Amino acid sequence: MSAGVLEVKDLRVYYHTSHGTVKAVDGVSFSLAQNERLGLVGESGSGKSTTGLAILRLIKPPGKIEQGEVRLDGIDVLGLSEAEMRRIRLGALALVAQGAMNSLNPVMRVGDQITDALVDHGVRASAREYVDRIGQLFERVGLRREIANRFPHELSGGMKQRVCIALAISLRPKVIVADEPTSALDVVVQRQVMDTLADVQTDLGAAVILIGHDMGLMAQFVDRLGVMYAGELVEVSPMEDVYAEPLHPYTRLLIACLPSLEQKGVFTGIPGLPPSLMSPPPGCPFHPRCPHVMERCRIERPVLRQVQSDRWVACHLFGGEAGAE
Repeated sequence: MSAGVLEVKDLRVYYHTSHGTVKAVDGVSFSLAQNERLGLVGESGSGKSTTGLAILRLIKPPGKIEQGEVRLDGIDVLGLSEAEMRRIRLGALALVAQGAMNSLNPVMRVGDQITDALVDHGVRASAREYVDRIGQLFERVGLRREIANRFPHELSGGMKQRVCIALAISLRPKVIVADEPTSALDVVVQRQVMDTLADVQTDLGAAVILIGHDMGLMAQFVDRLGVMYAGELVEVSPMEDVYAEPLHPYTRLLIACLPSLEQKGVFTGIPGLPPSLMSPPPGCPFHPRCPHVMERCRIERPVLRQVQSDRWVACHLFGGEAGAE
């Protein structure tokens, strides 16, 4: 995969519990170009949110980043001290977290929370300059300046999410990780929030990693899609190519689950359940649910390999020797 502003190589995040080791992310690699929008999609427990949190070094015990590299403009952030990481977090790598109410301090006015973040990252200004800067941030995300004086509980869900976006862009980051930013919002507000995120991303020239379940939302926003299953990337392709010709059987089934305006009928789902990340099946982790399973799939674990220009897939349907890159 080509070099970019962010390079993730062989990232592994394990949770060590009394019952065993949960391999939440197990060998994820991808790149992110400047201005690019990359989607990470998959069922709950696929490892997509853990991947996003690991990029920002926000994994808490019993979770641990076991190995890998996360290079931002060539600097491996996993090797930085905690003090150095605090400066990069929000400054160059920003997070729009899932659940805005849980991301905001309920007893502080939202403007004061952004001021605290600016002060913590070394921004020195007068009180009037802080007020003006935060007012500009709020206007950029479609909020009135006076919203800065409100507490989180006084805001609607969409307004709280816009405050989180304002906070995320306050120091003009190079990469924004948006972890299911519209999961608790109705479809109208979802569209407004995603339009806001798209506008500020274009204005900053930042790259975005959008994490979520909604393939329809991904199709409207991202340039390239990474499909995750059982802690691994099983397909990485341009968004248009994914819809025109999905490669991995799991990707095909995800798309088949989408409702259609042309065809009425019963909604379809993917049979079976995702595997246990503590004791995954041998071979391909998707083989117990795959409609195209072969004997090889039960024994050999496929690796993510390039099969077309800018298209990568981990599936024995596309041949290749075991372990080939």
